Amino acid sequence: MIIPYIASDLREVSPTVLAYIGDSVYELYARCHVATKFAGNNNKMHKKNVGYVSAVSQAKAMHILESELDEEEESFFRRGRNSNPHSASKNASPADYMYATGFETLIGFLFLDNRSARLEYIIARTFEILDAE
Repeated sequence: MIIPYIASDLREVSPTVLAYIGDSVYELYARCHVATKFAGNNNKMHKKNVGYVSAVSQAKAMHILESELDEEEESFFRRGRNSNPHSASKNASPADYMYATGFETLIGFLFLDNRSARLEYIIARTFEILDAE
């Protein structure tokens, strides 16, 4: 996989940038996960995908995953959660939106730092948590 170069030290990258990258990476994983389960029906796949990528779902999973993070991952999550986003969710509370931003920041960090095994573990755990509902 080609990992784009953003900076030599990802601590210097804005949490907004990391969340922007993390959002697209997680969206792709979610679409692939949904396609394996609901292939053939675009409407059903779209509705299921929304259930994985919504701020409420990401926040719900992150509340459980937070205890599984190492110190560096926790730091990136916190940076994203405590950032000052320039937008707000129409369908989520501000707290859920900030947790989701922290989740996406973490995903962006793991992707850009080429920590694929950890990235895939976090995403697989997220799907496991959300599928258990």
